[in-house]
Amino acid sequence: MLTLGKLLKPSSIAVIGASQRPFRAGSIVMQNLLSGGFQGAIMPVTPKYKSVSGVLAYPNIEQLPLIPDLVIVCTKAKYNKAIFTELAAKGAGAVIVVSSDMYQSEGDSELSIDEECLAIARQSGMRILGSNSLGLMLPWINLNASLSPVTASQGSIAFISQSAAVCTTILDWASDKQIGFSAFVSLGNAVDVDFPELLDSLSVDNKTSAILLYVDSIKDARIFMSAARSASRNRRILVLKSGRSLEGQQAATLHTRGSQSIDIIYDSAIKRSGMLRVNNTHELFAALETLTHSVPLRGERLAIMTNGGGPAIMAVDELIQRGGKLATLTDETIEQLNQILPPSWSHSNPIDLVGDADSSRYSEAMNILLDSDAIDAILVMHSPSAISHPTQTAQAVIETVKKHKKSRRFNILTNWSGEMTAREARSLFTRAGIPTYRTPEGAVGAYMHLVEYRRNQKQLMETPSSVELRNPAQLLQAKDWIQSHIGNQINQFDSHQISGLLKSYNISVLPTWLASDASEAVHISEKIGYPVAVKLRSPDILHKSEVQGVMLNLRNANEVASATQAIMDRTSLLYPSALIYGVSVQSMASRAGSQELRIRIETDPIFGPVIMLGQGGTEWDVSEDASVALLPLNMALARYLVIRAMRIGKLRLEQLPNPVDTIALCELLVRLSQMVIDNPEILSLDLHPLLAVGNDFTVIDAHLELQAKDGEKRQRLAIKPYPVEHEEQVQLKNGETCLMRPVLPEDETKMASFITQVSREDLYKRFFSEVGEFNHEALANLTQIDYDREMAFIATQINDNNQEVLLGVARVIADSHNHDAEFSILVRSDLKGIGLGRRLMEKIIAYSQTKGTTRLTGITMPSNKGMVQLAKKLNFKTETHFEDNIVDMLLIL
Repeated sequence: MLTLGKLLKPSSIAVIGASQRPFRAGSIVMQNLLSGGFQGAIMPVTPKYKSVSGVLAYPNIEQLPLIPDLVIVCTKAKYNKAIFTELAAKGAGAVIVVSSDMYQSEGDSELSIDEECLAIARQSGMRILGSNSLGLMLPWINLNASLSPVTASQGSIAFISQSAAVCTTILDWASDKQIGFSAFVSLGNAVDVDFPELLDSLSVDNKTSAILLYVDSIKDARIFMSAARSASRNRRILVLKSGRSLEGQQAATLHTRGSQSIDIIYDSAIKRSGMLRVNNTHELFAALETLTHSVPLRGERLAIMTNGGGPAIMAVDELIQRGGKLATLTDETIEQLNQILPPSWSHSNPIDLVGDADSSRYSEAMNILLDSDAIDAILVMHSPSAISHPTQTAQAVIETVKKHKKSRRFNILTNWSGEMTAREARSLFTRAGIPTYRTPEGAVGAYMHLVEYRRNQKQLMETPSSVELRNPAQLLQAKDWIQSHIGNQINQFDSHQISGLLKSYNISVLPTWLASDASEAVHISEKIGYPVAVKLRSPDILHKSEVQGVMLNLRNANEVASATQAIMDRTSLLYPSALIYGVSVQSMASRAGSQELRIRIETDPIFGPVIMLGQGGTEWDVSEDASVALLPLNMALARYLVIRAMRIGKLRLEQLPNPVDTIALCELLVRLSQMVIDNPEILSLDLHPLLAVGNDFTVIDAHLELQAKDGEKRQRLAIKPYPVEHEEQVQLKNGETCLMRPVLPEDETKMASFITQVSREDLYKRFFSEVGEFNHEALANLTQIDYDREMAFIATQINDNNQEVLLGVARVIADSHNHDAEFSILVRSDLKGIGLGRRLMEKIIAYSQTKGTTRLTGITMPSNKGMVQLAKKLNFKTETHFEDNIVDMLLIL
């Protein structure tokens, strides 16, 4: 089975191209390995020298005395194919390639050297880090297998980067700040080992508490998102993503030779994965310091305590601008502060202690804030003062935090302004593990990293509510429409053509009539009544505004005839070769009391379908005017999209007599999401304008693109949607039927009720320990699964109260290569003996076979005789280990 064990825990290392010559890669790597203190075998390979750096050298790979776990190839690219062939024959475990020109091809080959070496490695089971990799550092085993001039000390942060230059920058900063690492990995071109597998490995590493990623671009969104969502449940993950601008995206594409995606889509993907994005290296360092020294936020209410009003106002401005929340002081807290502060204090948050505040006033005020239940985080600010010595005041704050019994419930940040006068104070805070910053804006920015991280984690763990999307008849109607309109090429359709498809998902479209010329447009207008709108119909002109192709509020026959003819004349003049099909005519929808919105769905080359929401308007720059979410959506995720669009000003809901119903807007977004999931032929859809009045939404104009799809239709989604194809009605021994289906996030309450109906003994057999009450987070982990890497089937029935109840659950989790999968089964204790466990087990086996899993494994206790007997009946091999009180079960599929 392919693993990263030989790469991340090597016991022997060979250096191909080891050298005595200064500044050569083979010389730098050897010196770093030896100076790092690695305790395993180090074997230089070179025909030029008898020894390198005092270590006996071997003339070729064949003569190595050991099979190396890890090989560092420091030779030119043209030699590497032959080297890989020899390493495969030797049985090497993993290879780091530092060569930067492996993307070139050799001789007449159509493949790059990278691709040829990868093919050799996969045949023998070798893993590759690189090419163009700076190398690897694993400080806890004293391994520095890199070209870096700076080494990494031991710590709890793992860093994975696509850029070697960013690696050395981070290392230099960390060395100055005395911050250590559990792992430091330079991916280079990542032809084999990439972010997903490293996230899988490092997120369960007991030396790693946080993971930092530097990302230029990603290759496989489905695999990346799956790994990131899993890892972010276990570890704090920060992402520094380059390519915010169009030019930066193009540079990133050239650097990694990956596909290009606009920045806001990456931003949405990072949020959806529960990770935290930072915008630059300065923010990365600040966020790292904050997250490293902070407990998870219990809320977002920030109190600001200061001896200077001006800096506090700057902090408040920054907080509000970034979507933060200022805590409201309770009457009790204000009264307590009145007792210790001068009458001129601010009497509100920010708490201005006044310019003559000394260290004792800081300490007393701090104690009062730490006693408050209306505050979640405290920012303590200090400006240079002749009365309040910065170092003494800092020491007083530190002592207060240490002594207060509730201080660990709060996130505490400090801003000691100044340079020479404040340097020692900031050093004290750093040693005490309290985040400290030079400027008010820097402190608030760091606090907002905590807020954003909390919001992203809530988005990851949110329990969605269900919504009625469409019934089977509507789905059949939609698919019939698609099949009757799809061709071999991209097909484009306007509003009047797609009304049937949209109506299948309960989306209203303003009625449209077609006219081939001015006289026909007048005839239609007379029939439907004035005022009307006339719009150009041409497959060659996507943006009607280019030719002033939309004329509104036409109130009589003369205006309609003139407008129609003018549109067609302008189009013929500006685009003489364009096909013109005439115009479409619509009644003018009443815009009084309504608001124009725009919703667009695009298929991104990396992340697949994404949905964009913003204000209406002819000029629409997606990067500037829209908030974005990956599909699929449910109600909770749609709500996050709407709230975020409102928070960052992309959606400005007006104060109307019948304001836009945000819940109804979420339902519309979910229906559109479901439409794209149901119909993978949809390449893009633009609803603009979308007229909103209360909970009523009407499409005035729309544009649809279809493209025939081949292969796995769902694979284009970055996050695999609910696999409805696995739903199945099954019959039990007692003659009753139950529905077996994949678990859904909204099954959390059913799961909670189910667990209360399982005996303590059965729970112990399932979890191998005493199980207390399951909280929301634990239940969310059981119901919010990633269908791409795990599966949980539940058996349900409808009870006498017409409610769906859970009878049993079977779960299977495969490794990243789908070789081994581990299963577990739990059945309600009062339902044993009716064949439910067997049906669930058969469901798991059939699913694993369909997925192509090689082996199915499980463990149980010898006392669980029913499970052991069932496993034997289904051809599992069982092996009892009495010393460990477990039974291993194995089925070769």
